[in-house]
Amino acid sequence: MRIAIVHDWLVSYAGAERVLASMINVWPDADLFAVIDFLSDQDRAQLRGKVARTTFIQKLPGARKHYSRYLPLMPLAIEQLDLSGYDLIISSSHAVAKGVLCGPDQLHISYVHSPIRYAWDLQHQYLQESGLGKGVKGSLARLVLHYMRLWDQRTSTGVDAFIANSGFIGARISKAYRRDSTVIYPPVDTLGFTPHGARADFYLCASRMVPYKRMPMIVEAFVAMPDKRLIMIGDGPDLAKAQAIARQAPNVTLLGFQPGAVLLEYMRGAKAFVFAAEEDFGISPVEAQACGTPVIAFGKGGIMETVHGLDHPQPTGVLYRQQTVAALSAAIGEFEAAQSRISPQACRANAERFSVARFEQEIKAFVENRLATSHLVHLARLPHPHRVAQPAPVPGSELPGRVVPIKTV
Repeated sequence: MRIAIVHDWLVSYAGAERVLASMINVWPDADLFAVIDFLSDQDRAQLRGKVARTTFIQKLPGARKHYSRYLPLMPLAIEQLDLSGYDLIISSSHAVAKGVLCGPDQLHISYVHSPIRYAWDLQHQYLQESGLGKGVKGSLARLVLHYMRLWDQRTSTGVDAFIANSGFIGARISKAYRRDSTVIYPPVDTLGFTPHGARADFYLCASRMVPYKRMPMIVEAFVAMPDKRLIMIGDGPDLAKAQAIARQAPNVTLLGFQPGAVLLEYMRGAKAFVFAAEEDFGISPVEAQACGTPVIAFGKGGIMETVHGLDHPQPTGVLYRQQTVAALSAAIGEFEAAQSRISPQACRANAERFSVARFEQEIKAFVENRLATSHLVHLARLPHPHRVAQPAPVPGSELPGRVVPIKTV
């Protein structure tokens, strides 16, 4: 059986790429496809050295750094990938990967990180954060996103089975595509992220510095609490904004990008991990819990499935209901008052529900089950190999047409 795995684009090794890496572990002989592939050698090693077969966008000017500018071309590009020689197609999609063209004798299973966020319920937030809320560029952006939304919905019919990365995304799939899905949570490296050493008196925040992560808001909250120390790890377009806010705050330290070993050290030592994004799933809060570290997080999205609030018998953190400085500050105060109720053991036990081994076992079982079902349906559609239909009777004949077994010699 020939297997193809399709990913949106390969430019860095982040959460979606960790899912892809586990898929490749399960199906190491599969061929890999993507709109573009500019992975570093170090990141590619996580994918067993596989190089994706790409589209014409790979050769366009600036595709390496500014690939998002070619978003309007990506539906066309993904449809040009020829997958006609494959029996099983698995797409890992948060944008266009699920839109590959498939035939009736191919099984297409799509693991959806999210329907295209900026084309559906997050369109207005995306336009505002991108400075495209008004003017001619804003109107053009809305037109493009309208087209993307129609294309995204239409291509959902080419998927035989959807897997959602959380119940939150399952609800989005239902809303956008009117399709059912099965939840299989993403893999988290619970073997690498483990408790070790003593806790120190600081809070940790680690994430990409992009607008929806609300990193500057977290800095603002700690500037207003000078008796509480914050260490922030991450890089991105909002770093300068966060630095400007933290300039007069000696209790806030911004470290920028740090390698995994440094991140692990801080996660193990933090009093709590602070998170302010509305995520589809959210891997970092689970990594923190794997280290025995409690989480203080905005209580919406996938985080509701990965962090147990104070109303749970075995709480692993505190959830706050608004993305505001005041709500976050109140949550930190609530955490400090209830800190003794949250044990490292409870955090660790909760994180183990999301292990890599569990993900690989679940997705393999799901695909094998669908393959078996698909094979049975295909056989049911075939004409019976031992029967042949006789021609209809001549008008006036007394004998009706009938089906008889083929005579074997």
